[in-house]
Amino acid sequence: MPPEPQPSPAPESRQRDAAQHGWAARVRGLGPVIGLVLLCIAGTLLNGDFATVDNAMNVLTRTAFIGIIAVGMCFVIISGGIDLSVGSMAALIAGSVIMFINWAGPATGSPLAAVVLGAALAVVLGAVFGLAHGLLITKGRIEPFIVTLGTLGIFRAYLTYFANGGALTLDNELSDLYAPVYYGSLLGVQIPVWIFLVVAVVGGLILNRTAYGRYVQAIGSNEQVARYAAVNVDQVKILTYVLLGVCVGIATLLYVPRLGSASPTTGLLWELEAIAAVIVGGTALKGGAGSITGTVVGAILLSVISNILNLTSIISVYLNAAVQGFVIIIVAFLQRGRR
Repeated sequence: MPPEPQPSPAPESRQRDAAQHGWAARVRGLGPVIGLVLLCIAGTLLNGDFATVDNAMNVLTRTAFIGIIAVGMCFVIISGGIDLSVGSMAALIAGSVIMFINWAGPATGSPLAAVVLGAALAVVLGAVFGLAHGLLITKGRIEPFIVTLGTLGIFRAYLTYFANGGALTLDNELSDLYAPVYYGSLLGVQIPVWIFLVVAVVGGLILNRTAYGRYVQAIGSNEQVARYAAVNVDQVKILTYVLLGVCVGIATLLYVPRLGSASPTTGLLWELEAIAAVIVGGTALKGGAGSITGTVVGAILLSVISNILNLTSIISVYLNAAVQGFVIIIVAFLQRGRR
């Protein structure tokens, strides 16, 4: 005789399981915030200078560059992709912008116009590089890891070639004119922090309030199902890499006036920091789920770790990158099987 059908779970049991799952999701989502709060408490206890306003502004300003890139990286990872070239891309953009401004200043007779055009060039170059990545991945059918690993070497090699193995430096007059983009402030907060805030808010609105944002998450969850649902997967992926390239361009135009130069070491390991910020912020490494808010918290959390290490000398500052690498591995281990 066929086995008797098993009774379905009671409605109360299903509701209880759903409630428990909801609470678990909320706790997991608050994980980066809880970690950041605990780190701030630990930093205050270890060194009184940590809790000062000046130090907080310093942390946020240094976070801005990686944080802006991490916002774009969040879209790429949610869609199921990856970009290992953002640091090298930033270095080449910085070098190109410096060469352009140094040429455009005398050529146009207007240093201000040269700086403005150079800033615009940074964003355009970022978009073009992102477009190249998107086309190679979608139309060329090459894995994102391979494409961006290749361009990682290409971008940095071209910067080294343009700099002849040394550094490209802004002319003094142009450097002084460009400096307020990094060193200027509004209402006591430095310009890069405001730009970071604007990029994060716009990124959050795009991800959560637009059809494009929903498509990005759908593709990361199940690309084949997204295709069956008439989503233009290739177009969405291309736009995602273009968006990341624009974020790299914005971060670079803010970074150039900080030192006024670009060298083969510019942007070194920025890809590690950006990916770490996204993953620590709770975005699933396999794609399909993530948030801009979590990414912002993740970027600040990593900067706070570096700041605490610098202030307390618990371990050598040369091991900061190692700490970030361990963080990526640990979080990826905890995300096993999560989709």
